Amino acid sequence: MPRLYQSSPRATFTVLAAAAAAFSLMQSLVTPVLPTIQQDLHTSTGTVTWVLTAWLLAASVATPLVGRIADMVGKDRALLVALAAIAAGCLVAALAPNIGVLIVARVLQGLGGAVFPVSFGIIRDEFPPARVTSAVGIMAAVIATGSGLGIVLAGPIVSALDWRWLFWIPMAVVTLVGVLAWRVVPASPVRTPGKVNWFSAVLLSAWLVALLLPLSKATAWGWGSGRTIGLLIAAAALFACWFLVELRSANPLIDMRMMRLPAVWTTNLVALLFGAAMFGIFAFLPQLVQVPKASGYGFGASVTSAGLLMLPMLVTMAVFGSLSGPLTRWVPGKAQLIIGSVLAAASCFSIALEHGSQAAVAVAGGVFGIGMGLVYSSLVSLIVQSVPMHQTGVASGMNTNIRTIGASIGTAIVSSIVTSHPGVAGLPAESGFTESFLILGVVAVAAIGVAFLVPAAKRVVEHTPQVLPELTPVEV
Repeated sequence: MPRLYQSSPRATFTVLAAAAAAFSLMQSLVTPVLPTIQQDLHTSTGTVTWVLTAWLLAASVATPLVGRIADMVGKDRALLVALAAIAAGCLVAALAPNIGVLIVARVLQGLGGAVFPVSFGIIRDEFPPARVTSAVGIMAAVIATGSGLGIVLAGPIVSALDWRWLFWIPMAVVTLVGVLAWRVVPASPVRTPGKVNWFSAVLLSAWLVALLLPLSKATAWGWGSGRTIGLLIAAAALFACWFLVELRSANPLIDMRMMRLPAVWTTNLVALLFGAAMFGIFAFLPQLVQVPKASGYGFGASVTSAGLLMLPMLVTMAVFGSLSGPLTRWVPGKAQLIIGSVLAAASCFSIALEHGSQAAVAVAGGVFGIGMGLVYSSLVSLIVQSVPMHQTGVASGMNTNIRTIGASIGTAIVSSIVTSHPGVAGLPAESGFTESFLILGVVAVAAIGVAFLVPAAKRVVEHTPQVLPELTPVEV
């Protein structure tokens, strides 16, 4: 059964959006039901958190690595491999007899993180230049919305079926998307010959693991514990080694000359800061509204009700994320980045200071969604427009990875603050949530400052002689 090489850009985009949405759902789908999984698999609270940590670590390592391989062997092939990893991980998770197998399954799912950079690379390869910005903006909105939609869907799915269906349903969807991708997505016309620097990949994996592990476990270990401090020092040392190896390598995994471009490092720094604020809200706003009314400040909402309270955020995020691309005709990407960061900061401060009613929380969430839609889409668009075409996969993959690292930092810090403020009857004190959202607001303010440093997007002129798709198409 041959591929449909003459498929339209619209069909290709639909398949890519479905792939990205399926993977982004995995970021948040299990978060609200960890207590259910813990009880069903008879494990501890500390162990069940590895269901999230394992996914985070695997995605952090796989995203830039497979993004680089995709630039070499073809983005269409890398997309199929990523989708296969997600489907296999979902199957193993759905059948997992114990927590150990479930954690391994989440590692497999995390390997599918390459879906993001590969999809952005395919869009840039296949779409007319005039449509790339709009398509990238819509794709980023799909990813951001999918990340939050998992919180909304988790409750109804578990209530009607079982937590294992949180994996059966995505497995079926991803399998179907994989078949469509094989039939619809054309072979990559742009490839960059070279070799993967596996030593660099090992160092990259090592410093990411050394960084993310203590950040995710610091609440249990203690921020001042020997394990936490030792791993953070090791992460810094391994990062320095990795940086030097990449700088001197003839085949770098990450081109440090590209990463030093003002448009790239500033955009990546915004991604780090905004990732922290975004996932801090994602993870702890639902927890705030689920705190029992006996606490004096919570609403006692169920998992399903908490998810529904997030709907204004998801709707505004989807709408403004989709509008971000077309809006660039009048509002440049840099301006959208600044405006979105301002709205996110205002929302964080609003939630911190006024969360006494569900209406106030819903409105603040809706404002945060507007900011998130604009920032998420403009970040990706600015990165894609700032690097040569043959580095799209690596650049967008690293940007995604930096957001993931920011998310880990944000959730770890907020978790530490909330748990360090015990309240009555074992419930967290309101002051813990207030301080946390104030800190997230400060982080968003820092993102505003960095956003002003981002250069205006310019068309990148290619200088790599191998990349001439209109003259030397690669036949598959």
